[in-house]
Amino acid sequence: MNHSQRLAKAQEFIWLHARLLDRYLFAYHFAGGDKKPVLGALRAYQNEDGGFGNALEPDKRCPTSQPQDVETALHVLDDIDAMHDEMVTRACDYLTTITTSEGGVPFALPAVNDYPHAPWWVADENPPASLNPTAALVGLLLKHGIQHPWVETASAFCWQAIEALDSTEFHTLMPVITFLEHASDRTRAEHELERIVSRLLKPGVIELDPHAQGYVQKPLDWAPSPDSFCRRLFTDDIIERHLTAFAERQREDGGWPISWEPISSTVESEWRGRVTIGALRLLEENANVSSQR
Repeated sequence: MNHSQRLAKAQEFIWLHARLLDRYLFAYHFAGGDKKPVLGALRAYQNEDGGFGNALEPDKRCPTSQPQDVETALHVLDDIDAMHDEMVTRACDYLTTITTSEGGVPFALPAVNDYPHAPWWVADENPPASLNPTAALVGLLLKHGIQHPWVETASAFCWQAIEALDSTEFHTLMPVITFLEHASDRTRAEHELERIVSRLLKPGVIELDPHAQGYVQKPLDWAPSPDSFCRRLFTDDIIERHLTAFAERQREDGGWPISWEPISSTVESEWRGRVTIGALRLLEENANVSSQR
């Protein structure tokens, strides 16, 4: 299947199944659409307190603000080069209100327990600060030079937590890498990145079988674009094999599947819309590089 055929099938899936935000994102990335409709749709997920909620991250249906939804919002704004929108300042103000004494924000807040959610979305009554998502939030803000008092406070937490970290867990390390890629202290950041590389290179940490099933993280999860920090860990041959297998995972309905059990058919559709846009962008970015070799 060529690029235009793959895109046409994906477009039909997006129009049939994806939520409004993702339909606008698809139009922005692949049909010459404007970013204004994306911003309007995203704004609907922002609450009065400045945080984001309302199942912007679909696996939990909590309407109140959650740290992970703020991260999702920042990724959307980063993707459309709109990180200087006023939504960001409001979100930083909100993050200040939920920052723990440690200096970071929790993985989730207790309100998540009161609504339908996936099994991993459970929060204690007084949850501690977590690198996921604090490091990702700070990293995205640093990337765009966002000035806010919260950035300094949360950065201090990240440095302390990262220096004590010895994890190979994907959802911990990807936020950490985002932070380290954009931290101003490059000597300190490069030292920690090298420590991460030494852990990731151990046998069995990254799933190298392009056809492996289940919730596993493969090279393209760690390094979706040629500019990704982790791309240095893989040969061109490994990336090409995984790109071929990745493209083949597009289903007959035009969308890409998710690799975990959704809590409802609606949640599955919402996730598949988001994942399908990500898949198309991944293939497009990597095809551009491959064609230049």
